[in-house]
Order: sequence, then structure tokens, then C-alpha cells
Amino acid sequence: MQGNGTKIGFIVAFLAMSIYYLWPTVANTLEQNYIQDLPEAERTEYREENAQRLQNLREESLSLGLDLQGGMHVTLEVGTAQLVRELAGEYADTTLSNVIETAQQRALQNDTDFINEMVQVFEEQNPNGRLSRYYRSEAENITRRSTNEEILAYLQSQRDSAVDRAMEIIRTRVDRYGVTEPAIFVQGNNRVVVELPGVANKERIRSLLKGTARLEFRLVAEPDQISTARQQIVGYYNRQVASDTSDSVQQSSGQNNPLAEVLSTQTRSGYAFGYTTGRDTARVNELLQKPEVQELIPRNMTLMWGASPFQTTQQGQELFELIGVRPQVEMTGEVIEEASVNFDQATNQPRVSMNMNSEGARRWSRITGANIGKPIAIVLDGYVYSYPNVESKIANGRSSISGLESQAEAQDLVNILLSGALPAPLEIIEERTVGATLGEASIQAGFYSTLIGLVIVAIFMIIYYRAGGGIADLALLLNIIFILGILAAFKATLTLPGIAGIVLTIGMAVDANVLIFDRIREEQRTGKTLRAAIEGGYANAMSAIVDANVTTFFVGIILYSFGVGPIKGFAVTLMAGIVASLFSAIVITRVVVDYLTRERSAELSFG
Repeated sequence: MQGNGTKIGFIVAFLAMSIYYLWPTVANTLEQNYIQDLPEAERTEYREENAQRLQNLREESLSLGLDLQGGMHVTLEVGTAQLVRELAGEYADTTLSNVIETAQQRALQNDTDFINEMVQVFEEQNPNGRLSRYYRSEAENITRRSTNEEILAYLQSQRDSAVDRAMEIIRTRVDRYGVTEPAIFVQGNNRVVVELPGVANKERIRSLLKGTARLEFRLVAEPDQISTARQQIVGYYNRQVASDTSDSVQQSSGQNNPLAEVLSTQTRSGYAFGYTTGRDTARVNELLQKPEVQELIPRNMTLMWGASPFQTTQQGQELFELIGVRPQVEMTGEVIEEASVNFDQATNQPRVSMNMNSEGARRWSRITGANIGKPIAIVLDGYVYSYPNVESKIANGRSSISGLESQAEAQDLVNILLSGALPAPLEIIEERTVGATLGEASIQAGFYSTLIGLVIVAIFMIIYYRAGGGIADLALLLNIIFILGILAAFKATLTLPGIAGIVLTIGMAVDANVLIFDRIREEQRTGKTLRAAIEGGYANAMSAIVDANVTTFFVGIILYSFGVGPIKGFAVTLMAGIVASLFSAIVITRVVVDYLTRERSAELSFG
């Protein structure tokens, strides 16, 4: 046992650290089992009384991945076409819009890059044209003289920057939402994949991820202007009905004005064009988008829906207002410096209070001072949240958003405002929900597969290597504890592929012992004593063991660096398993073997 004191110290320290980091997981499992056995009333009371302690245990426990805990997998696509269109700004025209539409169709059909397709379509339609007529950027040195190749590189860099910024903003929003161990990564050149373990409110997550957070302050259109436009549009559809009704038979068929059927013009406010139920808003939009109707809407007015219902009928139908606002944006949400949730003292409804920076406060003071007695619409992502009247000039840069349905919605809005606006719209193109039941089944299957694999390997080692196999089995058991301890210590997430990695590691863990024990047997066959054979066996097998495990460890690093999702989970477990198995084979088994053969007359069978 001489010289093994340091090794024993390392073993005790490693084991103690593993148990320390795994204890919250064990304690949390015991707590959850205890809670499940309580009656419903006592269960709720126990959770309320021990809320903070249970929360701490959950946070310190070994994190489970989406496939084990349940949750959501969402793939979002950055709206590159919209980004390219907005980058053109005031230079955009019908030609560019047609090019973008054609490029979108081609990219979708051929599964190719949209920006490459856009440049190609433009050059096909304009052989001698330059895209620099649409794009300018002093920072990127994009001028009227820039070539199409330079514009292509510029647009791609802007797209890549938009994707990176979208990913960081999504990460900030998710962190504020409070999801434990989310996985967020870029896929391809314009997609962001988000995996959120343990979430249940799908609609709230969708809104949180997709919200572009484009906050705008706009003036509301004049009541007379709104009223005139409404009369003209209703009159247009009345004339359409009259022209379609050519005889008394048709007149008796009950044909009515299609707009009046879905939109009520008896508004509660002179600033509202009309109102309808939530399910009829799409039909109203369709009727108002007709080119002939668009010509009747003044150029200095646009129609936007209210974000929340202003009234709910006795039948449970929610009514939404269509509000007339100015197209010009007076100020955007970029000036917002702080945002928080509070409650209206009069109605006790949640609202979001905002503080602006110095530039925003100056502009807000000018805007409110010039529009005393008039409403200003607060618009977020194309929906009017409120349009309060300006009672006096606001010089301190403060404002608020009301019309929110719940405190949760208000908090989500605060999170979006504080995390910043997305540089381009996001569309959810794939969504999967993993139920908790499937997660529990996966955990159970993983547990049984690990246990069965462990038992089979343990039996084989004892049969083939006798006492040496028993020593290897002890190291194998400690090896699993070390792997889980490493995962818990580094806050890694255990996934289903990770469990597969553990099962694989069980087989790999005894590989080093197989090499060592076979070399010991070879040394014994040459006539060496047991102690000498053990020394020779460990010494001669060491190079092969280190080479095999180090190369596999580097493979794990490569998988972790370039892999995504499940591959990363497998790589983490693989690397942890290699470290633990090397320590077990080289240190633990050697200490035990040395202890059992400390006497010269001792006998130890290696099969």
C-alpha cells in the first residue's frame, strides 16, 4: 500500500464531490415522491410552505433535457425577404419587390439561398443593372458605385448579423421567462432552433419568441376623416350589392352589404372605424384589402386592430376595434430605457410603465406638447394597445401601455421591450411538443437499459476474470456515480442520447481493465510472481489505454463543437465517461489490487 496514500485521497475527494453535486438531485427526487403520496389538500399546502426550498432543489438538481422532461422544440426562420426589403428603405420600388417575390418562390422550390437567388433574378431581369441603386451603407462602404458582388456580400453579412442578434434576443427573452437549461442554436443560415424543457404554456412561448417588439408612437387620424372613409367604403359595397341585384327575385334573396355583415360602424369612439368579433377580423381585412377599397382610404391614414378586446358580449364573444392612425411613426421603442409592470389605480388592470432616455424624453416632450387634447396611439407589432388623450406636455420621458389582459402578458411585454427588438420578423416553421409522460417513459427505459447493461457486464467480468472482475465491477459502479457527478457539477443537461452515452461508457469502462488483466495473465505465464505480474501488467497496458481514451475524448470534443442538440448531449456524456473510466481503471482498481496483494503470500485470481 506504500505510495497509495495520494491515490486514496483523490478517490475520496472525487467520490465526495460527486455525492455533493448529486445530493440535490437525490433530495429532489425523494421530495417529489413524498409530495405525490400526499392527499391533494396537503400536497398544495406542503408546496406553498416549502416553495423556496423546493425551488432551490430543482435549480441545483441534474438538469433533464427536452426528451426526458418534456417541453417544446421550436424552429424559427428569420424573414430574410422582409429584412432585404427594409434595408432598401426609401430606394425600394416595384422592380425590387418583383425581384424579391420571384427569388422567394425560387428559393422555396429549389431549397436554395434566398439572397443568391435574389441577385441572380435581378441580373436576369436587368442585365446591365446594379443593385447599388437600392442599397447604401456608409459603415459597410456600400455606395452607388458598389458592384453586385459587393451588394451580395453586404446583404449576406446583414442577414448573418440579424440571425445572430435574433438568437441573442431570444436567449435573453427565454432567460427572463425562467426556463431552466434552454438550448438555443443557429441552424443553416437563417434559422434558430429553440428547445425549452419543462414549459407548458405553448401560446405564451410562441408570442414570446415571435414578437418583434417594434414599439411605435403614432398620431391618431382625425374623426371626420375616419367617418368620411367609412361612409365611402360602406357606400362602395352598397353599390356593389345594388349592381349585383338585377331583378326582384335577387332582391328577395336577402343579399346584404358584406362589410356591414361583419363590421359594426356604431363605434364607441370617433377614432374607431368600426368593431367586430375576433373570428371576423380576417374577413374584414379581406374586404378592406381590395384595390378599389384601398383607394378610398386617405393616404395619411391607416387602419389597425386593437390588441385586446374592448368588450365581451353576454354570449362570450370578444369585440375588437379597428382604429384609424397616421402612417407616420413619430417615435419608436428604441428610446425605451426602463420598463416595469404596475397596476392602474382606478381599474386595477396591469400596465407597462416605460422610462425613455434623454433623446426620447426630448422628442416625447415635443410630440405631447404639440398634441394636447389629442390621442396618441401606442402600437406594438402592428396592433394598437391603447390611444390615450394627451392631457398635458410630458417632459420627463415617461409613458405607459394599457389594454393588457393579464399580469403575465404585461411581464412578457416588459421582457420583450428590455431584451430589444428583433432585427427581422421570425416565423415558426416547425414546432414539436414533448409530453411529460413520454419523458417519464424515456427516463424509465434509459434506467432499465443502463441497469441491464451494468448487470450483464458485471456478470461477464466475474465469470471471466474471477476476483479481478469483481474489482472491475466495483470501479464500474463508482464510474457511473462519477459520470453523473461530473454532469451535475458542470450544470450539463442529461438527454436521452446522454443516457445512451452512459450505456456505451459502461462497455468502454471495462475495456481498460480487460487490457490490464490480460497483460497480468500474460506476465504470470512467463513465470513472474503475482506482484511482479501486476506491476508489469499495469505498466505495459498503460500506453494502449491512454491512446484509445484520449483519441475518443478528442472525438467527443469535435462532436460537441460541431454537433447540435442530441449530438451535444451524447458528446458531453461520452467525455465525462472517458474521464471517469480512466480514473476508475488506472487509480481505483490499482489501489484495490495493491491492498488485496499487500502480503507476499496473497493470492488474487485474474481468471
